[in-house]
Amino acid sequence: MRKIFSKLNVLTAILVATLSSAQLFRNKDRMDNLEGFDNQKFSYGFYLAGNNFDYKLVLDPKFGMDGQKNLVQSKSTYSFGAGLIGKLRLNENFDLRFEPGLQFVERELYFDTQANDRFAAGTNSNPPFTPRVLSDADKLRTIKSTYVDLPLLIEIHGDRWYNSRPYAAAGVNWMLNLQSNSNAADDNSQGLFRSTSSNFAWSAEIGMQFYFSRFKLTPGFRGTFMINDEMVPDNADTPPYWTPAIVSAKSRAFMFVLKFE
Repeated sequence: MRKIFSKLNVLTAILVATLSSAQLFRNKDRMDNLEGFDNQKFSYGFYLAGNNFDYKLVLDPKFGMDGQKNLVQSKSTYSFGAGLIGKLRLNENFDLRFEPGLQFVERELYFDTQANDRFAAGTNSNPPFTPRVLSDADKLRTIKSTYVDLPLLIEIHGDRWYNSRPYAAAGVNWMLNLQSNSNAADDNSQGLFRSTSSNFAWSAEIGMQFYFSRFKLTPGFRGTFMINDEMVPDNADTPPYWTPAIVSAKSRAFMFVLKFE
């Protein structure tokens, strides 16, 4: 966590130094940049994003926990995304934004579920099974996802202060996972973790818009949180080492976005 905050502090310092050197804020000899830009009915641009995706797991108390010990752990990784921006001006303080993009994601799930051998005789929810010794490959699932992210956001912004103004936005996303493997016949017993292809989420964002002489630069922070459970259960004859240990798995993402308009 300290490393993450250190990186954010360095990034913020570089950004502030860059903006200061660009003389964004007016002095007595400097005019406002792009004075009529925000009066356009439509405007367009693109964005780049650094993202951190993770799973919010709800574990089954029988198969996913051993006393107070969680038997399944999620590990996030950093990746990137990119997309386009379409903006419709609603009035002086509100805009409607549509920002289709691609998010490239890789995560890990670790299943320390050998203790589920104790249910080999079967339970009300699972038939009897033959225990197997879980190898390192059985315990680790590396899950790669490519999301087509289609967010529709309402933006509210403050009054412009010379060459900057703050904003906040919130809305809903439809996210199509191109690497879901949702229809695959194989499951975790063959090393394949399956997830849903069509997903819904909500997003919230905050940042600052800066006006240069030729373009508008917007750095911001966005959080995206999946509404539906993304996990596709294992086949009925698969031992309860994997998906039976999880009640739900929902993505949550934190992104640093740079927008150019």
